[in-house]
Amino acid sequence: MNDLKTYAKAQKGTRAILIILAVLTGITVIAQAYFFVTIVDRVFLQGHSFDAIMPFLGGLLGVMAARATLTYLNGVAGVKMATKVKREFRSALLNKLSKSPVQASLKGQSGQKVSVMMDAVDEIDPYFSRYIPQMIQSSVIPIMILIAIFTQHTHSGWIILLTAPFIPIFMIVVGLKTKKKSEEQMEKLAAFSGRFLDTLQGLTTLKLFGESKKQKEMIQHSSLSFRDATMEVLKIAFLSSLMLEFISMLAIGLIALEVGLQIVVFKNLTFFPAFFVLVLAPEFYLYLKELGSAFHTGRGSMGAAKKVEDELNVEEQPIEWGDGSLLDKKRPPVIELKNVSFQYGADTFQLANMEAVIPPYNQVAIVGRSGSGKSTLLNIIAGLIRPNEGMVAVEGRSLFSYQERAWFDQLSYISQNPYLFSGTIAENIVMGGKIDATLPEIKAAAEKAGIFSLIESLEHGFETKIGEAGRGLSGGEKQRLALARAFLKQPTVILFDEPTTGLDLQTERILQTSIKELSKTSTVITVAHRLHTIKNADQIFFLENGKLMGQGTHEKLAATVEEYRKMVMVQQGGRAE
Repeated sequence: MNDLKTYAKAQKGTRAILIILAVLTGITVIAQAYFFVTIVDRVFLQGHSFDAIMPFLGGLLGVMAARATLTYLNGVAGVKMATKVKREFRSALLNKLSKSPVQASLKGQSGQKVSVMMDAVDEIDPYFSRYIPQMIQSSVIPIMILIAIFTQHTHSGWIILLTAPFIPIFMIVVGLKTKKKSEEQMEKLAAFSGRFLDTLQGLTTLKLFGESKKQKEMIQHSSLSFRDATMEVLKIAFLSSLMLEFISMLAIGLIALEVGLQIVVFKNLTFFPAFFVLVLAPEFYLYLKELGSAFHTGRGSMGAAKKVEDELNVEEQPIEWGDGSLLDKKRPPVIELKNVSFQYGADTFQLANMEAVIPPYNQVAIVGRSGSGKSTLLNIIAGLIRPNEGMVAVEGRSLFSYQERAWFDQLSYISQNPYLFSGTIAENIVMGGKIDATLPEIKAAAEKAGIFSLIESLEHGFETKIGEAGRGLSGGEKQRLALARAFLKQPTVILFDEPTTGLDLQTERILQTSIKELSKTSTVITVAHRLHTIKNADQIFFLENGKLMGQGTHEKLAATVEEYRKMVMVQQGGRAE
């Protein structure tokens, strides 16, 4: 809550507008009561004609219109403040997550992080759009109403002063309970979101291993837990509303009783002040009740704010880069792995003692069983992960002694599922690194990637728009667009993470031809699994349980490494003994 208060205090301009709107609204509330009571008094007690009260009717309509307008402007100011603060929270989260190293991004559920970014930040909205504006109104308008009541009838003013404190006291008691329950609700929501998204992402694998029914039951249990937590919060909200109504109605009843006695029994109070007090008293308690409801909502935002704060406060050591530049940008650099070791965490998979040299223009294949560390090694070479021990050397210097931009300008990384953004095909190709590329250059890159004819066959050609994540394109078309990025960028080092997985043979042949073309000007390092890719490599790194069990040509490994020989035999359709 303190952090939310800090953000609220920072919105000085909006707060000043809200205070002015509250003062003006208070004036309209009192004026509305005055005009209404005056009309009733003059028509029913003084016998005035309709023409005589026309000015007062006009005044009443004008004040009611002004009050409605001020209420609308108050809501708009609150929404704008909430939008600005939510944008700041999301920018902070996005900035933190985008700068987190790969190993940090692998911690926790991706769905949970999405839930914090979207759901938790949205839950903060009511604090700024409802609670802060209502708190300002309830701090200003009831005081103005109380002063107006004291000017007409002192006894009613004292009754209000004695009964009003019960509302904030009850709000504090309920608020403490609400905060705890809302935190539980956000925990359940984060767990449900994380499990649901991760299950969707791995649905194919779960189906293959017959685990879909178990996951369905887990999602159902998580969903019901979230439902129960939500109902607990709503139960407190309804109880809070009931008690606030009870307190305010009891207070208004006392005022009505006292005013009635003064008029009928003691006869020391006239109709106008009595009716004026009775009209304003409900307005006084209305703003306190609305503050109670907004207070409940604001306390609920605390649980969401805590989730966001916890995510922002997680300390992650970012990768630090130096200020060196790669001098020769036309020739691939020499890359060396010097006793490289990496572990994601205690008692987890470890990549250990990697020693290798990758000369310029080499074609390197990284092979091994699933889980042997192939993609991890590729991420280390790419500079996405920093080794726990040892060093990746580029031209004899530590990779991280160079400028981050200088290294990534020389690198292209093409994964199994290259990401495409919502936009035109041309925009997605230049996004690979050469933003100022001309259309002829883009077309030449597409031609080399084997996708030019397909793009030209489309109605809008290179200006054809595609959806987020490449919606509307097949897997092979996405891969060829990623290759077009590489041809346009002309990097000196290209990393492929099993680019041909799941593709048909024709598309795979096109990709293999493109990769061969790229290898003429670049060092190509590929996580491979198909034999014809492995056999053509200048060097093969064979990994087993995070260790480099052998390196060399296909013939050398087939002759010297038994596990590699078994893997080759299985691919050839033979039987490993």
